[in-house]
Amino acid sequence: MIRADGRTLALVALVLAVAACLPLTGSAYWLSLGISIAMYTVLTTSWALFSGPTHYISLATAAFFGVGSYTTGIGIEYLPYWALPPIAGVLGAVMAALVGLATLRLSGVYFVIFTLGLAELVRQVIIWFQNISGQKGIYVLTKITEAQIFWQLLGLAALVYAAGWAIGRSRLGFALRIIGDDEEVARHSGINTARAKVALFMVSGAAAAVVGAVLAPRFVYIEPSTAFTPMLSFQVVIMALLGGTGRLWGPLVGVIPFTFLWEAISASFPNQTTLLLGVSFLVIVYLLPRGFVGLIEGTRRRMRAREAFA
Repeated sequence: MIRADGRTLALVALVLAVAACLPLTGSAYWLSLGISIAMYTVLTTSWALFSGPTHYISLATAAFFGVGSYTTGIGIEYLPYWALPPIAGVLGAVMAALVGLATLRLSGVYFVIFTLGLAELVRQVIIWFQNISGQKGIYVLTKITEAQIFWQLLGLAALVYAAGWAIGRSRLGFALRIIGDDEEVARHSGINTARAKVALFMVSGAAAAVVGAVLAPRFVYIEPSTAFTPMLSFQVVIMALLGGTGRLWGPLVGVIPFTFLWEAISASFPNQTTLLLGVSFLVIVYLLPRGFVGLIEGTRRRMRAREAFA
């Protein structure tokens, strides 16, 4: 289970407070990069809250993100913008509950395949609906600025971190630690493993949907191919694994370097991004199976062992 102590939360609060000043610098480039980092921070941390303790690799992030984007795209004509992200969160949670109840009895590669196909299923449904209505995409025209989007994402990151801290100290967190060690033991101990996993999957789905809703005005024009891109799901997994899922701050350690790396790759090799993403995944799994968190904690253990024998 993702763990965090009081010092970690204080450090996170300080980092968020400093990051909130980024729009005041007046740099459009750094603000754009900051939005990407804030977006992936929320997505990877919420992903790790579910996949870290359960060891279920979910590739459904794009499905929830796309639902959130379309919630804003469709609802902006009928409701004020500020009402749409909460609605997207509810829709994401409901969708995650339905998917979880149907699939979380699966394990291993079967769950991975299903969650990967979920985004494609939703995308095809929306394409079919748009073909009937004669639309190809949706314009999202609002007065929301990039600075406001950035601040919303920072606020959402704070909520996700607070949720992770609270879950880690709750009965749900205790149950998930047992499930992560041995699900059969947890089941025989009287823990409702299905309910625990579905509850955490709902948190992850809701967070991803809210991110999609918040970012929709930035895209201005959304269509199924961009809202439900599988690339997003793989990027989230890679960033989370790079940082490590054992600590609450772990995903952030993967998000920041990978975002800068991906910016360079996209600018220098725009036609090979998918290939390089796959190579990145293989390198991370082979060289850093426990991410930077595992590397740091392993180094600390070795240093303590040397001091003990010195």
